[in-house]
Amino acid sequence: MTQTDIWRLNATDLTALTRNGELSALEVTQNAVDRMHQTNPDLNAVVEDLSTEALERARELDAAVAGGAPAGPLHGVPVTIKINVDQKGRATSNGVVALKDVIAPDDAPVVRNLQNAGAIVIGRTNTPEFSFRADTDNPLHGRTHNPWGRHISPGGSSGGAGAGVMAGIGALAHGNDIGGSLRFPAAANGAVTVKPGLGRVPAWNPSQQVERGILAQSMSVQGLITRSAADLHLSMPSLIAADPRDPFHVSIPWRGEAMDDPIKVAFTKNTFGYALHPEVDKALNTARDALVDAGYLVEEIDPPDVFECGRSGYRALMGEVLTLMQNDIKAAGSETIREIFDVYFQEFPPIVETDLIRMLAKRTHFAREWSLFMEDYALVLSPFLPQPFFKPDRDTEGAEGVHEVLGCAVYSYAMNFLGLPAACVPSRLADLPSGPQPINVQIAARRWREDMAVDAAAAIEARVGQMCLPLWEKMDT
Repeated sequence: MTQTDIWRLNATDLTALTRNGELSALEVTQNAVDRMHQTNPDLNAVVEDLSTEALERARELDAAVAGGAPAGPLHGVPVTIKINVDQKGRATSNGVVALKDVIAPDDAPVVRNLQNAGAIVIGRTNTPEFSFRADTDNPLHGRTHNPWGRHISPGGSSGGAGAGVMAGIGALAHGNDIGGSLRFPAAANGAVTVKPGLGRVPAWNPSQQVERGILAQSMSVQGLITRSAADLHLSMPSLIAADPRDPFHVSIPWRGEAMDDPIKVAFTKNTFGYALHPEVDKALNTARDALVDAGYLVEEIDPPDVFECGRSGYRALMGEVLTLMQNDIKAAGSETIREIFDVYFQEFPPIVETDLIRMLAKRTHFAREWSLFMEDYALVLSPFLPQPFFKPDRDTEGAEGVHEVLGCAVYSYAMNFLGLPAACVPSRLADLPSGPQPINVQIAARRWREDMAVDAAAAIEARVGQMCLPLWEKMDT
């Protein structure tokens, strides 16, 4: 590896070199910044360049270590932060023109935790308006493109994060997920992520004027998008460090108790009437075979009704959005996002008033069913989407477009409503008429066992390989 190829290293490899002194934080950061300046003009993944501050912080970290200070667990690792999370002195615009001057008075817990661990923020990444699309475009910063090509959406709402990290812009990318916003970009770009469970990662924006709705609080989580499962094991212990500003954070170790072998995995291809694409079917078979060969006991069995759970949960979320956000969307949103929300409300008729209270109560019923099922099956391997990832702006094409983008994604938002962790990992590179694109699968896990979901993702990755490698070959030709 040449000095100019440092950006290719995963965070796990980088920290081995920065912590033993073979690489300086400045060398790593400079290389990451150079890669960002090389690739980002075509992608528009990073919409706020923080390279000057990043290089200064790298010098400070190097000087501190030279003076005898301990190197943090993420010492010198370049990261990006999504623009809907507070970073002191930076705009938390959320992709909305009217919010472009909302300057954060302090860092959000995830930003503080990453920096306390020695990570270096090199830029802030794009999101759709209000971070409420599975695609990434907005009037403030424009469209983000997928590094695999413009035949695939980059996903959303953490689309800038997913496109950037897979293109080699930083080793870790922060994102968040209320219905799939970590997993959609991971699936679109061939990255690896784990949506943490409820309460696992402390969250709060100091710029907030009012508290978010109860479903937004309980369904939305903070996380990371990476190029390898090992980097999640490396970085997530730092991300979950306690912060008193989140009173509902659950402070428990990243690694849970070891389970007796073999770990049982429920395997399902049920897509609830949506057509299962042959490439997704092959991806599921590959993931299943990888887990079997790794020593898991995989049994084909459907988990509790994910369709009713997911659709009910998203309809409840739409009820909360209709009640608490509709005026803001009408006042500050573009015509595009207003029209998309109108179709969201058709696809997911909002549950409101007394019925919303009843559905919040029924949420416990769904969670209990899954909890009992997962006493026997600790993991659930399923499709993430039944079809290969969709094209850019598919969700602007009326009811049919929204139905393809979100209507079929019940395995995604059901996990948010249940508060369960779920990893998303590529298990196939499909050669489609429109061009090559990765196919990801989902692995849901017991409550508080994100580590087990990531272990399973690592077993699949060991079979398939890291999807960034063929991507970089494509980008360099």
